[in-house]
Amino acid sequence: MKKYRVAQVGIGHRGRIHADAFLKLSDRFELVGLCDLDQNKLNGYADEKQLSSKILYTDAVKMLDDTNPDVFCFVTQPHIRLSMVELAGKYKVKGLAFEKPMATSLKEAWTITKICRDNNIKAVISHQHKYLTSMQKMKAIVDAGDIGEVIYVNATCQAWLSQLGTHYMDYILWANNGFHAKWVVGHVHGKELLADSHPSPNYTMGHVEFENGVRSYFEFGKLSASHMPKENFWVDDRLTVYGTHGYAWADANGRWGAFTKKSNGNVIGEVGEDWGTQQSTRLQPLYMADFANWLDDDNKIHPCNIDITYHGYEILEAVCISAMDNIRVDLPLNPNKCEDIFQRMREELPECPERN
Repeated sequence: MKKYRVAQVGIGHRGRIHADAFLKLSDRFELVGLCDLDQNKLNGYADEKQLSSKILYTDAVKMLDDTNPDVFCFVTQPHIRLSMVELAGKYKVKGLAFEKPMATSLKEAWTITKICRDNNIKAVISHQHKYLTSMQKMKAIVDAGDIGEVIYVNATCQAWLSQLGTHYMDYILWANNGFHAKWVVGHVHGKELLADSHPSPNYTMGHVEFENGVRSYFEFGKLSASHMPKENFWVDDRLTVYGTHGYAWADANGRWGAFTKKSNGNVIGEVGEDWGTQQSTRLQPLYMADFANWLDDDNKIHPCNIDITYHGYEILEAVCISAMDNIRVDLPLNPNKCEDIFQRMREELPECPERN
């Protein structure tokens, strides 16, 4: 198996998790460059992991010039996406890994996707909840046919659209085996979170029909259904797949449940390791191992590949357009004709204070 040279920008909380995964998979990746504007963060991580100071940089371009990596990983705030992807194209990397949301507008998301296609870059976006034990169990139940033919794939998140909504839109597509959406209708309200680093309306609701006839209903934001105490806000989310003979659900905190053909009239389930444990030990290494396998073999397409991520972004864009224009929106969208929907919502949405 080939070993891939990696250069990474960003060593904050999520950046550490990415870098930890590359270091753990030392038979598949070699970390040859690590860049951050904060020299203290860099030095602290390097000291902790006993990394050579020779691989540390505060300038991404110099790092890429010096290292000529196979893989470029950047872990930055959402407004820093396109410039990093343009660097990936310029330096002809084979693989690109970055965080969600993939962009802050559909036009930017499409530009990023096109750069990767034009330069034959295999790109993955961190919708890593798919590797949770709970999600894997739910998917196995569905794929085995234990709930019959899939009818609905629904999702709820207490966190807003650009925080966890993009995750769960991606998991809806994953649970429905990648079928594309035909149309959407949607509702949004509340503008306070449009000023957040991950800009979003306070609440988003959408209804989608997919090409295979499966439908999805989802809610993102504090009005969505809650399944946990308030202190578990960031993991209070759920993906539920309904079939002709039952259902199966999973959440981000290691829990799953199901009512199936084989459960003898009982609701079954399990509580596994929580989010904090799985995020720090399990998810990113599995995610990156699959990335290495895809780099090896074109047929081993990563489940978090850029094409499925772009379609998820497109669906959420259509939900917002539907809400603002009071219409059904058919897909695909023409990204070049789409305005900056977040800016439009900032300008047009009325004030709508949160309910207690």
